[in-house]
Amino acid sequence: MTDEQQIQQAYELLLDDYKKSGHRQDLDLVERAFQFANTAHKGVKRRSGEPYMMHPLAVARIAVGEIGLGTTSLCSALLHDVVEDTDYTVADIENLFGKRIASFVDGLTKISGGVFGAEASVQAENFRKVLLTMFNDPRIIMIKIADRLHNMRTLASMPPAKQYKIAGETLYIYAPLAYRLGLFKIKTELEDLSFKYEHPEIFEEISRKLAADNSLSEEVYQQFIAPIQKALKAMGYDFYIEKRIKTVYSIWHKMQTKKISFEEVFDLLAVRIIFKCREDISEKEQSWKIYTVVTNNYKPHPERLRDWISTPKANGYEALHTTVMSTQGHWIEVQIRSERMHEIAERGLSAHWKYKSDDNSPATELDKWLESLKEVLASDDPNAIDFLDTFKLNLFANEIIVFTPKGEAKILPQGATALDFAFSLHSDIGMHCIGAKVNHKLEPLSHVLSSGDQVEILTSHSQKPQAEWINYVTTARARAKLKSVFKKENRLYIEKGRVLLEEKFKELGLPADNQNIQLALNFFHLTQRNELYYELGYGIRDLQDIDKKIFKKKSNKWTDYLKFPFSGLQKHTEPKPESDNTKSKSQKIDRKKVLQLSDKSSIHYKVAECCHPIPGDDILGYIDDDDNSVVLHKLDCPVAAKLKSNHGENIVSVNWHSKRIQSFPVVIEIRGIDAQGVLVQIIKMISQDYSVDIRKINIDIKDGIFTGNFHIFVHDAEEVDKIGVTLSKIKSVKSVKRIEETETQQANDNHHHTGSAMWFG
Repeated sequence: MTDEQQIQQAYELLLDDYKKSGHRQDLDLVERAFQFANTAHKGVKRRSGEPYMMHPLAVARIAVGEIGLGTTSLCSALLHDVVEDTDYTVADIENLFGKRIASFVDGLTKISGGVFGAEASVQAENFRKVLLTMFNDPRIIMIKIADRLHNMRTLASMPPAKQYKIAGETLYIYAPLAYRLGLFKIKTELEDLSFKYEHPEIFEEISRKLAADNSLSEEVYQQFIAPIQKALKAMGYDFYIEKRIKTVYSIWHKMQTKKISFEEVFDLLAVRIIFKCREDISEKEQSWKIYTVVTNNYKPHPERLRDWISTPKANGYEALHTTVMSTQGHWIEVQIRSERMHEIAERGLSAHWKYKSDDNSPATELDKWLESLKEVLASDDPNAIDFLDTFKLNLFANEIIVFTPKGEAKILPQGATALDFAFSLHSDIGMHCIGAKVNHKLEPLSHVLSSGDQVEILTSHSQKPQAEWINYVTTARARAKLKSVFKKENRLYIEKGRVLLEEKFKELGLPADNQNIQLALNFFHLTQRNELYYELGYGIRDLQDIDKKIFKKKSNKWTDYLKFPFSGLQKHTEPKPESDNTKSKSQKIDRKKVLQLSDKSSIHYKVAECCHPIPGDDILGYIDDDDNSVVLHKLDCPVAAKLKSNHGENIVSVNWHSKRIQSFPVVIEIRGIDAQGVLVQIIKMISQDYSVDIRKINIDIKDGIFTGNFHIFVHDAEEVDKIGVTLSKIKSVKSVKRIEETETQQANDNHHHTGSAMWFG
């Protein structure tokens, strides 16, 4: 098939979708846009080898067929790369296709190449300007999401470093944005594709487990829906049922957040009942009648009922969700939607406006969210990257419902505080807030609210915003308001913070160089120096015990209590903050290639203190331009996520090989039954069988179950896996897993136990 035949075939498929869309047709305008774009891109190929015109055709098809947009959006999608990639201008587009299409193309051109390009702050500023247009016409953003979806579907042709950048940016901003605009199906696909490129091995492993899971078989599904279908047909309902399997990313995310295994994710299968609403009964009443049919046949989980019909989500989503136990012993989620609810869930904002009867209709939660976002977007924040971080806070959060003293319901993101609630009522109330009565009990501003709370805000005219309030808020509105108050004082506090840090380094006898400042940034999970200086100067963070927390020396003092298991151990070689591979002159880094790092590499690299990667982990490299070094981060490290999004051009893909010269610190968590001698058995196995040094142990024993965090030195991830497999063979040990050191610190704060006392007391 020739290029032209391939393009023509794709165009005919687009026209088929367009004719089925239900929008008013203008085939002449669409044909002119197609011919113009096809001529402009003629002879140009994508990296995958296909004609470039296949990309705008695919974007247009997603916009029309999957999002439900119409003629203006279709033409804009076809033309969206013309201004950026050819000699044509926005003025040319306006002359040929009119002002509206030209404004769409102009907006899409401004955020081409991703939110974060080489000029990150400029791109972010352009993104803010385009978002401001969303209130008049959100179709620009929806076309951009379609563009990003097609880029993700064809990401395999890009080099690994670009894959990390684009996948990281997609997870950071585009998937949450798709969710907030109600494009749930697209949001889940963006998440899955991003995860596939960031963690290919884990993606394949979970996919294999899903394919092998008998509880997801067609037979189980058919047996489950049979009695529901029978009952609904007998009641005269017009309906259909869909099968839905939990996505790979959502399974992995649940495993990470809840610290559980794949086998413990119990609601992998969901069924969706979509009904045609009858004229003699309301949607809400009919939904609950169907719910009754489901629960008459299966027992519901007492804590898994979600009523998003009485109170829709902020993105307009409406449905009833419940999880029930099937006769085969599987938990299965049931989603109940009307046809209207289903279209809004699938096509988001475009369907939401379709069903708004007139301009005088009551404001929906989506309308309220868009209105609140205006304030954040319009704020004069000089740092565009900070703006995007703030904007993201407003995108992707589970929601709670809280009530005013008069019973008015307010929707807030999960984790919102009393101070967030105060700002949601009015900016002046937030600025002068001194406390809150939550369910008639006095609580501080930092109190985290729960769904169903009734909240009364207490204010005082003498109250002024305090520096620590930034740590109390989670909503973008509150954060933007506070930042606008503090903005004028920023420079003074940045300078004060810089002086404080330099004085502290001087006191410790350390140079205030790039390496030490980076260690401090990593510890505080920050990426920008001015951000660190500002928070130090303002008093949000302090440098107390910084020598113990950040620049501490490793110690094995606890071994004095347990000398006998460690006879004959070989000494570990700790990795230095700057690895032994450092040479007087670092090799220039080729950002387009996969970097090959080893113990003897000529490239200067450092191990990030925030996540402590080891050879064998899924990692990426971040080029520190100050000293031409590569900082290694785990792919799922929170700091790495921010770096991928904000500084994508500095991300490189890395292969890290070790000849087992260096050892690296890791923490393994072992849980089991507190049987006599089991802990000594564990120590002997780690220290003698594997000749691995143990630097610290924390043990907690409760009701006959022990949880031990073992801080050990290993050569690579493979060694950790082998140790885990061997330890799992001990009769009383029930689980072994590697965890982050921050998790052990939280456990220590809760338990306050010492390893030696627990073992021999």
